[in-house]
Amino acid sequence: MSTRFLKPLVLVGAIALSFAASADPSRSAIDKSTLDSKINPCQDLFGYVNRIPLASEEIPADRTSWGTFEQLDERSLIAQHALAEAATKSKAAIGMPEQQVGDFFASGLDEAKIEKLGFDPIKPALKRIDTLKTPDDIAALARDNAADAQRSLFFFSARPDYKNSTTVMAYASQSGLGLPERDYYLKDDADSKKIRDAYLVHIANTLVLIGIPKAAASVQAEQILALETRLAKASLTRLEQRNPDNQYHPVAIADAEKITPHFSWDKFFGALKVDGVSNFSLSPERFFAELESMFNDVPVAQWQAYFRFHATDSAAPYLSKAFVDENFAFNGTVLHGQKEIKPRWKRLLEDIDRKLGEPLGQLYVAKNFPPESKARALELVNNLRDALKIRIEKLDWMSDVTKKQALEKWASFVPKIGYPDHWRDYSGVTIKRDSYFDNVRALDKFNLAYRAAKVGKPVDRREWGMTPQTVNAQYSPTNNDITFPAAILQPPFFDAKADDALNYGAIGAVIGHEMTHGYDDQGSQFDAQGNYKNWWSDADKKDFKSRTDKLVKQFDDYVAIDNLHVKGALTLGENIADLGGLNVSLDALHTALKKKPQGPIDGFSPEQRFFINFAHVWARQFRPEELKLRLNTDVHAPAQFRAIAAPSNMPAFAQAFQCKAGDAMVRGAETQVKIW
Repeated sequence: MSTRFLKPLVLVGAIALSFAASADPSRSAIDKSTLDSKINPCQDLFGYVNRIPLASEEIPADRTSWGTFEQLDERSLIAQHALAEAATKSKAAIGMPEQQVGDFFASGLDEAKIEKLGFDPIKPALKRIDTLKTPDDIAALARDNAADAQRSLFFFSARPDYKNSTTVMAYASQSGLGLPERDYYLKDDADSKKIRDAYLVHIANTLVLIGIPKAAASVQAEQILALETRLAKASLTRLEQRNPDNQYHPVAIADAEKITPHFSWDKFFGALKVDGVSNFSLSPERFFAELESMFNDVPVAQWQAYFRFHATDSAAPYLSKAFVDENFAFNGTVLHGQKEIKPRWKRLLEDIDRKLGEPLGQLYVAKNFPPESKARALELVNNLRDALKIRIEKLDWMSDVTKKQALEKWASFVPKIGYPDHWRDYSGVTIKRDSYFDNVRALDKFNLAYRAAKVGKPVDRREWGMTPQTVNAQYSPTNNDITFPAAILQPPFFDAKADDALNYGAIGAVIGHEMTHGYDDQGSQFDAQGNYKNWWSDADKKDFKSRTDKLVKQFDDYVAIDNLHVKGALTLGENIADLGGLNVSLDALHTALKKKPQGPIDGFSPEQRFFINFAHVWARQFRPEELKLRLNTDVHAPAQFRAIAAPSNMPAFAQAFQCKAGDAMVRGAETQVKIW
C-alpha cells in the first residue's frame, strides 16, 4: 500500500463523517445518506459507497488525489505541525528529538535567509562541474556524488542479501533519469511527447536561473534529454524491476571494475568508509556497461550540462523561491496535475519525515497513539494470522509438501505495530537554526553513512522501514515482517471502540493484505527466513501461475482513463494481496462473530458492513495527470478498481448483498479467481 497528505476544516467533510466510528455498537457508524440508492452494490460497490461523498469533495489545489487515505494523512500532518511548532519553542538539550525537529523546522521557515542565499549553497558543486575535462573526471564526479548523498547516475542501498537474509549487502542499481521512468523517453504517444517537450523547457529554465544564457540553455537541454534517453534505453522497465532476478546480481569488486573500468568501486566504498566489501549487487549489468561506454564517448560539455542541471534541480526545493517555483511547475503541475504548491509547513514536515523521521515519530506517538490502540491492533493481527493459517491448511490446489513450507513461512511472520520498540539514535548529526540547506545536506550525509555502515553486518530485524506518522503499511520479503504505523491505526481504518465488522473490513483487510504479500508473485519467491529461494513444487508453481494469470487478465480489462488500461502484470502483487487479504479478514470476522455474535445494525448485516467499509477505504479520486502517471509507474491499481475487484471474486460478497449471476460484481466460474 502507499499514499500521502487542507485545511483542518476539510476533515469534517462528507467522506470523513460518513464512516465516523461509533463508541456505541448499537448505532450504525455508516451514514446511510451517503450511500447512493440509485446504484446497486451488485453492479458497482465502489459507486454505491463512494459516488456521493466523492462528488461533494473537490481535490484540494495542493493535492493530486483526495479520499480516505489523504484525509487521514492530513490529520497526521496537522498533528505533526503542532508538534513541530511546539518543538521550535523547546529548550531541549542538543541532540534531543525536540531540539532537532524544532531547529530543522525553524530553519526551513526562515524564508528571508533562504531567499537572500539564492543558489549560493550549490555554487561549489557547480564550480567543480566546470572543471571536468576527462572521462575519469566524469566518473569520479559520479562516484563522489553517490558517496556524498547527492543525486548521481546510480542508486546505492544497503539491504539484506537475497541469498543470505541475515547479512546486509550493498546494492548498486540504475538511476540518473529526470523523468519518472524509462518509457517516458521512448514512447511516441501524444502525452509522452508533451511531457518531453515540457521537460526540455524545465531544464532550460532551470539552467537560466544559474546564469546560463537562454540560447545556450536550450541547446544544453536537448543534450541532457539525449543523454538521459540513452540511459533510459539501458534501464529496466517497471515490470522488469519486479523480478528479483533483475534486482540481484552479486559481483566481486574486481569483476565490477571490468564492467566500468573508469569507475573505481573500490574507491567508492572507500569514500563511504565501508571496509571489507568482497562483493555487492550490480544490476542491471547492461545499464552499467552502457554507462562505461558513455564515459568514453559522450562529450565532456554534454556531461557538464547534465550534472549542472541535476545538481540544481535536486537542490531546488531547498533554494530560493525562483528555484522552488520552477521545480514545482514541472514536477508538480506538468507531471502530477497539482494546481498549487503545498504550504511551506507541509513541505517541511515531509522533509522531516524523510530525513528525521524517528525523532518526530517519538513526539507523534507520545501524543497520538495510546497503548490500548497498540494492544487492540495486535489482537487483530493475531486473529488474522490464525485465519491465514487455516486458509493455507485448507487449500485444495496446493500439495502437502509446498503447504508445509508455506506454513513455516506463516509461523515466522513478525508484526510491527504502531512504532519501533527501539528508536534509532540521531545524536550523531548536528541540526542548527541558521541554515536550512546545511541541515538538509547534513541529514542526507548522516542517513547515507548510517545505511553504508550496515554493509557486511547482521541485519537488525527490529528496524522499521516506515515512520510512525506514515499513513501506510508494509511487508518486507527479506525480513518476512509486516509493519503498521500508528498513523494508519486510526478511524476509519481502525477504531478500538468500533464494531468488529467495520474494523475487519478496513484495517483487517489491510493486515491481511500485508500478510498475503508474503505469498504474492514476488513474496512467494522468498522463504521463511527471507531468502530468495524456491520452496514450491513444479506442479504447485504452475497452478499458482495459472490462477494469477487470470487476475492479470481481470485488471488488464479495467479502463482507467482515455482508453488507458490498468497494467495487470505491473499491479499483480498488490492485486493478489487485496484478494487474499480480504478473504482472510472475512474469515477472521466470522471467527470473532462466533465468540461475540452481532446482528444487523440499521439494516446492515455484519458482512454488508464489512464490504461497505472495505469499499470506503478506497474512496479516492485523482487528477487526470496523476492517474496517467500512476498507470505508468505505480504497482498499485487505481483505487476504484481495488474496491470492486476482490469482492467480485468472492461468493461471500454476492451472498451478503443477494446478488445474482450476471450482475457485474458476480464473476462466473471461468473468470473468478481463487488463490489464497
